[in-house]
Amino acid sequence: MTAIAAKSAASEIIIAKTIAEVRQTVQTWRQNKLTVGFVPTMGALHIGHLSLVEQAKKKCDRVVVSIFVNPTQFNRPDDLARYPRPIDQDIGLCQKSGVDLAFCPTESEIYPNGNSTKVHVDGVTAPWEGDFRPGHFDGVSTVVSKLFNIVGATHAFFGEKDYQQLQMIRAMARDLNIPIEIVPCATIREDDGLAFSSRNLLLEPRHRAVAPAMYRVLTAAAGRMRQGDNPASITADAISELRAAGFDKVDYIGICDSTTLSPLQKPAAHGRIVAAAWLGGVRLIDNIAIEG
Repeated sequence: MTAIAAKSAASEIIIAKTIAEVRQTVQTWRQNKLTVGFVPTMGALHIGHLSLVEQAKKKCDRVVVSIFVNPTQFNRPDDLARYPRPIDQDIGLCQKSGVDLAFCPTESEIYPNGNSTKVHVDGVTAPWEGDFRPGHFDGVSTVVSKLFNIVGATHAFFGEKDYQQLQMIRAMARDLNIPIEIVPCATIREDDGLAFSSRNLLLEPRHRAVAPAMYRVLTAAAGRMRQGDNPASITADAISELRAAGFDKVDYIGICDSTTLSPLQKPAAHGRIVAAAWLGGVRLIDNIAIEG
């Protein structure tokens, strides 16, 4: 424990590439009664990820960040191939942010025998992303359950930008009795309202100028819901507004229950509005609370 503590005190970072390394380090921390916060990522770290690290540092004694582009959650090989992987930059940001351990495994380390076992969460995964990205959530729930078992943290921090994913992980941890506290963290946005995302790096400047329209449209839709307008009319208008703003295609805009993600058929003062749309070949997602 002395060597590990010295590294943390000197703001150095432990870089682990194997499951055994992570388990040995975290086991030592846990034996010393330290709480451990975990931030799972696919790298290309931005201020949104770093805000999760900051929340983890406030709540926990030690912080672990995983950097792993998980192949099983991609529906399209080209999307996986073009996903940004600035690993050296990511590790540097982790060190500057005070992360104690960065877990950077290879695909063979996480899936040594292929992927014959999958974790599937019913219900909350069915609509929205489930309709447009079949198998995506199985890939996410499988890798997150593996990472939870590997790291053995006391807390895990997830951003609300991936709201449906957050609800799925909450359900998975509850149903599988995983002893970890899921901590939701507010979406971090740029000055013009665009939610920080690794995929923003793929936007050309002309498309980046259009992207904030998604947040403006969702904000207006939430206002109309609070005023008692019909959800179907709000959704239709919002899709038209996104197309008019310059988005190529709208996969969905959904007005739904905050927990089950089931569509709301009547006006409501509470709930969530979720959206996914394509802009210049990049798929962007966002969501906001109806209650503001």
